[in-house]
Amino acid sequence: MSRHALVTGVSSGIGAAIADHLLQQGWQVTGFSRTQVKKDHPGFTSVSVDLFDVALLKQALAVLPTVNALVHAAGMMAAAPLGELDEAASSRLWYLHVQAAQIMANALRPRMQRGDRILLIGSRTSRGAAGRSQYVSTKAAMVGMARSWAAELAPEGITVNVIAPGATETPMLLQPGRASSPPKLPPIGRYIQPEEVAALAGFVLSPAADAITGQELVICGGASLT
Repeated sequence: MSRHALVTGVSSGIGAAIADHLLQQGWQVTGFSRTQVKKDHPGFTSVSVDLFDVALLKQALAVLPTVNALVHAAGMMAAAPLGELDEAASSRLWYLHVQAAQIMANALRPRMQRGDRILLIGSRTSRGAAGRSQYVSTKAAMVGMARSWAAELAPEGITVNVIAPGATETPMLLQPGRASSPPKLPPIGRYIQPEEVAALAGFVLSPAADAITGQELVICGGASLT
């Protein structure tokens, strides 16, 4: 039987690329996104759900068939310097990047078995970036959360990891909300492609990565070197 992955944020960017990559690898994929997503593949199921609607999210999780991998790729960006931070933006960032992941993992955990996976999409800025403290703090919390889950689940053979991309060529890259802290071109001279993140995700979700857990795997085009 093919394995089944729940992937959030499948309408565009990294989430869409991961869904496509897993479908090519023979996975069944259920995609969560606010808008219905059409893919010409029999293994794909689109579920229209607003992750910010807790009741609706829990209902969607309750009727899912067995899930072998949770991939939380949905994300948002807000950038502002200290002194101009917006509390509503902080709350939305925290909920989407941390609390929504908690809700999904908590609901799916009782049905997960040896060899299953939890994979969160973080950011290479999790150790700090000027003008992005609201965003960065949620991605740093994501790493601590993932490492805690990894420690709990390692004896059962369930892995938990974070893939932390640098500036990736997605619609989020040029969102107006990051105008005060624009993306920087990595030393390799181009932005990371979503397909490159998806390829790493495919490996982390594969049996070859059974011994990799509790890690923040950075893919940044050399940006972390400077």
